[in-house]
Amino acid sequence: MDIVVNEELKAYIDPLTPEEYEALERSLLAEGCRDALVLWGNVLVDGHNRYEICRKHGLPFQTVQHARFGSIEDVYLWMIDHHLGRRSVSTFQRGVLALRKREILAERRSRETPAAAPVQEAPAGDAPPPQPAAAPEPLNSREAVAKAARLSSSQVLMIEKIHKQAAPELVAAVKAGEISINAAAAVATLPAEEQAAAAAAGKEELRQVAKRVRDSKKKPRGEGGDAVAAPTLDPSPAAGAEAGETLESLRQRVAALTAENAALRQEVVALREQLAAGVAAGA
Repeated sequence: MDIVVNEELKAYIDPLTPEEYEALERSLLAEGCRDALVLWGNVLVDGHNRYEICRKHGLPFQTVQHARFGSIEDVYLWMIDHHLGRRSVSTFQRGVLALRKREILAERRSRETPAAAPVQEAPAGDAPPPQPAAAPEPLNSREAVAKAARLSSSQVLMIEKIHKQAAPELVAAVKAGEISINAAAAVATLPAEEQAAAAAAGKEELRQVAKRVRDSKKKPRGEGGDAVAAPTLDPSPAAGAEAGETLESLRQRVAALTAENAALRQEVVALREQLAAGVAAGA
């Protein structure tokens, strides 16, 4: 059988880091491919890295057909549950996978009718006819999503905010461990260009931007230490325009501070290099 690699399925789960890929390659070379690759017809569902390494080194491998794949949604749901069961999956990725599962189940429920829906045919290959499976538990609340991901509801709330609002650069920083989920959720409330600028400036700048965002949301304290009551909102057009101008000025201030911080960092690096050169010359 000619195994087909579907790029969408391959990219559905975050790829291994270079270090993880090298460790897997060493393990396969030393012990062989012990776990069978999972197929849907002739489409590879699980084991993309093992398949690639085995082909590269001419290692033998086995395949197995999954009996309960009736549609591509079944494949995605199986992939999600399979990876949620792994300890190595990060907190952020666990939350993202659980949110994806919620989206798939919600989409499936929106199409349900009293009549039985037709089963989608499996791709070409020797796949067995799909066997009926128990319907997954609907994830219709944040608590249900948190339970599926083995996270807290507050963690899911922050991951959901990042998933919906974060710029790609900020998401990459979260995955790389350069910023915590809590801090990233704060930075994700800024415009995309400000998120990208903070991520480009590095880990420390992301931390500082997150702190500034959090501080800006805190209620001011009065002389006695009590929180000052928020002013009554004025619904007039003039008040709305003034609020918009204030928000825009804050955004411009954050952008200016981010640029200023980056420039100061460069100056510090240059001064250190000059100092090192002076010490070397006097030695």
